[in-house]
Amino acid sequence: MSSSSSVTSVRTGPWADALFGWLAKGAAWLTLALLVSILASLLVGAWPAIERYGLGFLANSVWDPVQENFGGLVMIYGTLATSIIALLIAVPVSFGIALFLTEMSPAWLKRPLGTAIELLAAVPSIVYGMWGLLVFGPILAKYVQTPLQSLFSGVPYLGALVSGPPVGIGILSAGIILAIMIIPFIASVMRDVFEVTPPLLKESAYGLGATTWEVVSTVVLPYTKAGVVGGIMLGLGRALGETMAVTFVIGNMNQLDSLSLFQAANSITSALANEFAEAASGIHQASLIYLGLVLFFITFVVLSLSKLLLLQLKKNEGAKS
Repeated sequence: MSSSSSVTSVRTGPWADALFGWLAKGAAWLTLALLVSILASLLVGAWPAIERYGLGFLANSVWDPVQENFGGLVMIYGTLATSIIALLIAVPVSFGIALFLTEMSPAWLKRPLGTAIELLAAVPSIVYGMWGLLVFGPILAKYVQTPLQSLFSGVPYLGALVSGPPVGIGILSAGIILAIMIIPFIASVMRDVFEVTPPLLKESAYGLGATTWEVVSTVVLPYTKAGVVGGIMLGLGRALGETMAVTFVIGNMNQLDSLSLFQAANSITSALANEFAEAASGIHQASLIYLGLVLFFITFVVLSLSKLLLLQLKKNEGAKS
């Protein structure tokens, strides 16, 4: 009797459940309202540029504040190119790190190595940018760009791909710095999702004679594909939104003379960081906000594509079963 009364005394009643439900619903609606308000403010701020240039802004490579002729092609190209390079480097490296830590590393090395990788995420982006400009850039120019230019001199396409002054700044340099920055995020997520795979599944595969790679490819990855894709999208979002590190090493040039990997270019975030504070109110400021709106749209498209990819993977899994 006493135990029953004590249980009843700690119950707060239906009003508490209703309050909790309303608070949870309010938090969800607040997040959605913030997203809509950000989008609306970007649309309002960018409307003069949208009205003047329309979608032609996306295909125009001219950025001339003096003549008030603005186009975002160079910045969009720089943003996408550096992010793609970063993903091409970071995803395989992160996968190797996660695989080593969960399947192959000795027990005494797992914790210190995992902690060291996570500490890379705590390094400020401006430090990465300064290191890239002062240390990594000269090394890249001397030991990578110059030998590649000598090797591919006169070769069609490949020669143009490595052309440019050997100064160590440009799209490739920015992409590599971004890759170093996003590796801790992707590797940490991959490691965590790999560890949640039931040991019984892996032990059963090993017992049937499967190799480590076969266990990872046929057991771990299918079981954790949603988390792996989420980690990659997290890294891509980090790469798309990075500002200071890219500003240091991309070159900040609003022209696109060639498609060389060593060509100095610009990115959306770098252009906003460099010009927004000094931009006069009017079409210049509106064009910069238009760039911000384009970046917002790019991130939305990337997130939507990741969701569609996960839905397709689940659909195929259901078809196979």
